[in-house]
Amino acid sequence: MRRAVVIGATGQIGRVAVTALARDDWEVTAVSRGGGRDEGWPEGVRVARADRADDAALADAVGDGCDVLVDMVAYGPEHARQLVSLADRVGSAVVVSSVSVYEDDKGRGFDTQGEPDGFPEYPVPLGEGQRTVVPGEASYSTRKAGLERELLAAGGRLPTTLLRAGAIHGPHCQTPRELYFVKRNLDGRARRVLPYGGLSRFHPANVHNIAELIRLAAARPGTRALNAVDPDAPTVAEIAAAIDAVMGAEPETVLLDGPPPSPTVGDTPWSVPVPVVCDMSAAERELGYRPVVARYADGLPETVAWIEGRLAGRDWREAYPKMFQNYGDLFDYAAEDAFLGA
Repeated sequence: MRRAVVIGATGQIGRVAVTALARDDWEVTAVSRGGGRDEGWPEGVRVARADRADDAALADAVGDGCDVLVDMVAYGPEHARQLVSLADRVGSAVVVSSVSVYEDDKGRGFDTQGEPDGFPEYPVPLGEGQRTVVPGEASYSTRKAGLERELLAAGGRLPTTLLRAGAIHGPHCQTPRELYFVKRNLDGRARRVLPYGGLSRFHPANVHNIAELIRLAAARPGTRALNAVDPDAPTVAEIAAAIDAVMGAEPETVLLDGPPPSPTVGDTPWSVPVPVVCDMSAAERELGYRPVVARYADGLPETVAWIEGRLAGRDWREAYPKMFQNYGDLFDYAAEDAFLGA
């Protein structure tokens, strides 16, 4: 039986990836810091406790070897070197990366978006041939780029598929973008503000679709970088409407021609001045990929239910502390009301 070791198995992507591999007749060892087990996993899934920063513990989890090592939480070049050090016991690897590694033809990327005229203007659709940022220690994007460079260079020793994920969505997310509209509906907000005419597009990636890419890449080893996004890239206005439909809400949308008037008015987690839309033809060609979830809206019911469950009886900052840390106060209704009353 083929053996898979999954690092970061109890995270948002890891939970469904373990299930996808186990159902495809892989013998799976699910590795996490707590050594926990998801209630949805098949009985044959083994669990192991290891912090990925602990080289010895990770090596013990791999044991005598595995056919594929799947890594959800590799972050920088040191993690690439850690994985390559296990190459004599690992057949291939599948590692989750990010579309944030891309830069446009003027050298702009996600790290420059806060600067004047700093948001990148990528081709639509954005293919894997687009250049990437210079690796370094400065940011998430540059460290992911460093991770990619080292793993691609070591492909002769450890064939690795890198999956460049978009705006990940699904249950078990610590920073769910959908919270922006779900909480507003739960709070009975009658109106909301969307900048850029509601036309912003930041390509989402359902966890079930990413798990399917992992399953396919595990069975077809190679050294490659592939986009990992949904078949569709809805506008932020379409996302809001789809969440409304799931929740039975009917708020009014106020569209603005330009950018958000302030950080707490209309600045949704998808609000970008130009589209970020990725091409999936390489994954279709190289892996025979077909999405499990055909439309962004199709995955919303379980996402919304998860968010609502986490919010029940708790302040949103307690339920989603990383969301507050990453995005600030998305629910400053006083500022929103003041703007709408102007």
